[in-house]
Amino acid sequence: MTATLLRKATLSFGSQGKAVEELQELLNRYHYGLPVDGIFGSWTEGCVKDFQLTHFLSNDGIVGDQTWRALYAGAPVDMPVLRRSSTGETVKLVQNILSLLVKDHLQHEPYYIGQVDGLYGQATENAVKAFQQNSGLPTDGTMGDRTWHALSKHGYLLYYV
Repeated sequence: MTATLLRKATLSFGSQGKAVEELQELLNRYHYGLPVDGIFGSWTEGCVKDFQLTHFLSNDGIVGDQTWRALYAGAPVDMPVLRRSSTGETVKLVQNILSLLVKDHLQHEPYYIGQVDGLYGQATENAVKAFQQNSGLPTDGTMGDRTWHALSKHGYLLYYV
């Protein structure tokens, strides 16, 4: 599936104008509380980096197509579908967040208690299923768009990784 490009200007520190105002308004939808002044200064850059991190984007502070699309969607974009036998850094990302996120606040038990090794095995699948169940999602153990969206609501945990 090919992603639709928005054909928006690429913005970064020092940019100015209507496109920056649009960016600031979009960020404010996510409660960043930016002044909408059309100036891409350090405050705007910090908010962009935070948004990017919590939506699994490269948090470089540059607003390119992926960041624009995530801002409009309110969800991560272009994330891979992960399932049993998937490997790599993105699997580690899921394992890290699920190891920090507790499924039972009374017992303080995290979703994932295995090794953060980048291997999507039974333990990772079980953790994803439990997270999906607690998030009201179909419990198929696969990291698809809806599960990525739900997990992005806890993307702030990446600050602890």
